[in-house]
Amino acid sequence: MLAVLGFVAVLALTTGLIHLYLWKRLVRDTTHPGRWRRVGGIAALVLALLVPATLLGTQAGLYWLAWPGYLWLAVMFYLLVVLVVLEVPMLVTRLVLRRRLAAAEPTTAAPEPVLVAAAEPTTAAPEPGLVGAAGPPEPPAAGAVTAAGHDPGRRLLLARGAAIFAGLTATGITGYGVRTALGPPRLDRVQIPLAKLPRSMDGLRIATVSDIHLGPLRGRAHTERIVAAINRLDADLVAVVGDLVDGSVAELGPAAAPLRDLRSRYGNFFVTGNHEYYSGVEEWVQEVDRLGLRVLQNQRQEIRARGGVLDVAGVNDLDATGTTGLAAGPDFAAALGDRDPSRPVVLLAHQPLAAVEAAHYGVDLQLSGHTHGGQVVPFNLVVRLAQPVVSGLGEVDGTKVYVTNGAGFWGPPVRVGAEPQISLVELRSA
Repeated sequence: MLAVLGFVAVLALTTGLIHLYLWKRLVRDTTHPGRWRRVGGIAALVLALLVPATLLGTQAGLYWLAWPGYLWLAVMFYLLVVLVVLEVPMLVTRLVLRRRLAAAEPTTAAPEPVLVAAAEPTTAAPEPGLVGAAGPPEPPAAGAVTAAGHDPGRRLLLARGAAIFAGLTATGITGYGVRTALGPPRLDRVQIPLAKLPRSMDGLRIATVSDIHLGPLRGRAHTERIVAAINRLDADLVAVVGDLVDGSVAELGPAAAPLRDLRSRYGNFFVTGNHEYYSGVEEWVQEVDRLGLRVLQNQRQEIRARGGVLDVAGVNDLDATGTTGLAAGPDFAAALGDRDPSRPVVLLAHQPLAAVEAAHYGVDLQLSGHTHGGQVVPFNLVVRLAQPVVSGLGEVDGTKVYVTNGAGFWGPPVRVGAEPQISLVELRSA
């Protein structure tokens, strides 16, 4: 819970700064002082508070906050991205307009000398246009250039155009992302050669799924659809590589129950992800085991199939490092240290980063999730800074790493550039 509160605090500060920027670009720059600017300011404040309120509220069971809060989080993200991208062309456009206005400004001619008559004073009113004529100055016409070289009318029009473009783009991308995230998971088939795999085991198939994320926005129907899709694959093994839930067994036990219907020839396996540690990992380990999945907690299982032998190992999530008991952190030595090195081994580990340590134990293949494939472009670029592989097949120090995009989502019900996915990994003898 402390980890969640810390995350919410950081997110609240970040979203506060983001909403300040959005207020400047979408409200202050597009309105005159007065009623509408005040309304926009209040709306920005309410939306800024909605994000941390949603995260805390859903933890407390206020699930009605989930849809408006998470949808706004997605729209906010894409508003920020589009407006930041527009900063450069907007700046260039303002500079070009300023130069054109300055070039079009008429030059002031030097005054002609005026002859002054001698002697007698006159009381006649001066003629218009003569030096010394009285009268107030003419007010500047609408659209006139100010002393600073700006045209307020054109600047306002430019700001409103950018705001409309950003709003339409952000809502359009979010709508597409919602449709993708709530749609059926795509099947990804991949063949991976393993040098140690016996020829008799060539073609062994492992159905791999991660990041199902049962929670306030996804329930039992989501699990049923995933189970049905996996069962259609007629796989030899099933691997569920973490982040099954975002909530307790009491809240989500019925939603996870369809997992008991998973079918495979040689076994169904599960390893913990970081979100299990936010949701009561001890209870979930027992619940998943009760549903018929073998939970590999720093353990290894020998698979004898087709006249060959394969080791399937699993480690607890990296985020549990330093903990003990049933919720203990990863222990690669316990899972891999005393195995027969002539056998191929497939390691189930939630985070791709685990491959850095797994490579020291000669792991042939690691199956992971966690990244969601980035979930929303361009966030995938940020994920690359933390994980060695974001999506698909890669390699870390000689260990092959396959990362599936996940079948669910976390936070906003949005996926852009990373469809939900179930993967069928086919092992081939090299």
